[in-house]
Amino acid sequence: MHLDPFMPQMVSIIFIVLVLGFLLKLFHQPHVIAYLIVGIIIGPWGLSLITDTESIARLGSVGVVFLLFFVGMETDAKKLVENWKLAIFGTLFQVVLSVVFVWILGLFFGWSLERIILIGFVISLSSTAIVIKLLQDSNTLDSKIGQGALSILLAQDLAIIPMLIIIGLYQTDAVESAHIGKQVFGSLLAAALLAFIIIKKVVHIPLSKWLKDDHELQLFAGLGICFGLSMLTAWFELSTALGAFLGGMLIGAAKETQWVHHNLNSLKVIFVALFFISVGMMLDVDFLLTNWPQVLSLVLAALITNTFINAWILKISNFSWKNSIYAGALLSQIGEFSFVLAAVGNQANIINQYGYQLAICVIALSLLISPLWLVVCKKTIGYKG
Repeated sequence: MHLDPFMPQMVSIIFIVLVLGFLLKLFHQPHVIAYLIVGIIIGPWGLSLITDTESIARLGSVGVVFLLFFVGMETDAKKLVENWKLAIFGTLFQVVLSVVFVWILGLFFGWSLERIILIGFVISLSSTAIVIKLLQDSNTLDSKIGQGALSILLAQDLAIIPMLIIIGLYQTDAVESAHIGKQVFGSLLAAALLAFIIIKKVVHIPLSKWLKDDHELQLFAGLGICFGLSMLTAWFELSTALGAFLGGMLIGAAKETQWVHHNLNSLKVIFVALFFISVGMMLDVDFLLTNWPQVLSLVLAALITNTFINAWILKISNFSWKNSIYAGALLSQIGEFSFVLAAVGNQANIINQYGYQLAICVIALSLLISPLWLVVCKKTIGYKG
């Protein structure tokens, strides 16, 4: 028998994750940082153990789906509805204030209106995957801060739809009304399913009795609900994470979370790790080293700006200043969906290839630094929660 050439690579990745994981655990840092650093080390700009970043990114996107599916199972629908004002108006203010901040910068650099809008949209989105992982690691997902942050994150996932439409208006091809209609109809269906779960309170999954003692069928039933709804929202050109979240809420309402957790948790850990590794692999180290003053300045500006914009929004929503600043730091990084916006902006010639690489570096580095930024903010304000 011949050794599969991928086997040494896989073993190397596992041991690098283990070593970094143990080291960072000594400093009380989340595993997310280890995954991101592993991505940089094994990627095409590191040791080049893996150069096919696209395949890893596809596998990693499954991790985001799993993550939101599990969050949906743990989410209290009533709490989510109670935070609708914070979710909608908070997200709206975040986007508007981000665009205004970039517009002020654009006056100095002579940026066009479309570039200002694009960059404003890019920095306004927080990372669902990072924030939820940090909340889960600190056991604060069910807290007032955790539920408030979750509401904002879900609203941001929906906000990417009008953002893409607005950016698409600057492309040479007009935005097709069929796409817009599809997205609007899909959003209405998602809202209807959410309303059904809230009103019904307890949902009965068909054939659940047959699944009770069959662990293999339980595995495929859980995967079917998770990825079935994800595929449905993707068909309506919405976020796959949104469909996974609704699938998780459906499982939670059916009181079937125990066997789903038991059968799918290991898969979730693997694919979430792959997502963060894929983000690390996207970081062009050569570009970063050449342009580090500009990249670092933009990352710090984004973290500081997002922290205080979100803190102000949460403060006027009856959070204390300490809780507001802590939650603002949680939401300070630039999110994974911003990669999509940057790519669309590059295709529309709103930013050139240099601008696109700069955006990739800034987004990836903000994801890498954000857990450390959160620790710094917590110690600065003396947050004990």
